[in-house]
Amino acid sequence: MAEMTEIPGASTDSIPDPLAETSEPTSPGAALLGGGIGGDARGAISLDRLMEVPVTLSIEVGRSRMSIREVLALHEGAVVPLDRHAGEPLSVFVNGALVARGEVVIVNEAFGIRLTEVVSSSERMGNIK
Repeated sequence: MAEMTEIPGASTDSIPDPLAETSEPTSPGAALLGGGIGGDARGAISLDRLMEVPVTLSIEVGRSRMSIREVLALHEGAVVPLDRHAGEPLSVFVNGALVARGEVVIVNEAFGIRLTEVVSSSERMGNIK
């Protein structure tokens, strides 16, 4: 067996014990969600921290494909046909991912949307790009 040589001034105090319990995150997701702050010994964290993260909610009325020539020819009063018919539900996206469908409503003289369908979690996961 090799003999251990002590290095003057060196200390093993800063070497972490891999078998010791720790409050550090143990999964990549836990590391991304707060580095163990507010977590327990297994690295689980509270989702309360995520509740204040801002997201972008957008509503899509429809889509249309046009050439650059057609786009450049647009003028005030031009009508652009969309791929949806009147009465079809609008798509609701959160950060680009489809989460629901709904219909336009008027709320206190402003537009709003009444959700008529919430996309299932499995369908939402399939829509993430």
